[in-house]
Amino acid sequence: MLDVRRMQVLRAVVNSGSVSAAANNLGYTPSAISQQLSTLEREAGLSLLEKVGRGVRPTAAGTMLAERAGDLSELLSKTESELAGMRAGDSGVLRLRFFQSASVALIPPAVAAFRDRYPRVRLDLGMQEEGMLDRVAEGDADLAVIVVGRDVPSVSGVRLLHLVDEPYRVVLPVGHPLCSEEYIDLARLSEESWIQDSVGSGPCAESLYDAFAAAGFTPHLALESDSPQSSQGFVAAGMGISLVPRLGLDPVHPGVEVRPLRNPEPVRRIYVAVRESVVHAPNTAALLQVLRETAQA
Repeated sequence: MLDVRRMQVLRAVVNSGSVSAAANNLGYTPSAISQQLSTLEREAGLSLLEKVGRGVRPTAAGTMLAERAGDLSELLSKTESELAGMRAGDSGVLRLRFFQSASVALIPPAVAAFRDRYPRVRLDLGMQEEGMLDRVAEGDADLAVIVVGRDVPSVSGVRLLHLVDEPYRVVLPVGHPLCSEEYIDLARLSEESWIQDSVGSGPCAESLYDAFAAAGFTPHLALESDSPQSSQGFVAAGMGISLVPRLGLDPVHPGVEVRPLRNPEPVRRIYVAVRESVVHAPNTAALLQVLRETAQA
């Protein structure tokens, strides 16, 4: 295999026109330069230089190797610059995945703020509802914004970092008697019909039904919707009420009223899953900080 350092020696000899001049420029003895060139010729299997008077000139093979040495020098310089940027946190690529309702009020402003601060870091963004932890564990993503239920999952090679506890709000049809209340105790909604998209199993359902259990009732489900937006539409039509996480309330349907809850206040626990191999990288830390700032705002 060709040795890159010996190729650089050849390049110096070709550019200076003689072994002695190259030795002087590189700070070596002429014999050391000659030894390097002899070894490189054995590696290449071809003659690289020929004598011309008191100097030397490259053969076709020598010219090609000297040019490649120049290309390699430029590539190494660019690579060192890119690595320095990654160490400083102002370059590289981060692959971020997130769930649908986070794509409205959390991810867009966080991405905009991050790009303002770190314009040379490229963000590879993707929205999905399932399998995000697996994507991070398998190395197909660097970070994923996920919802966690009662228990924080443990996945080899992935670190789970708490982002924010996002409160649910009750969505009522305009004119509902409880619209006059500033805060609503969850137990006062026990006789209502419910429109929910977080039913069945999963972390969102766990959070909701734990809150219902703490308030002492099981909700009567009138309709299972497919999103917070469709829940608002059915509530506006008078088919029931709904609990919608704060991120799902952008925008608010004109036919509904939104009120905070208490005793208890249901929350959706949002975490960021990060690959262990990148968790300490400066650009990862910077993105995590921006996500936290945006979520808390």
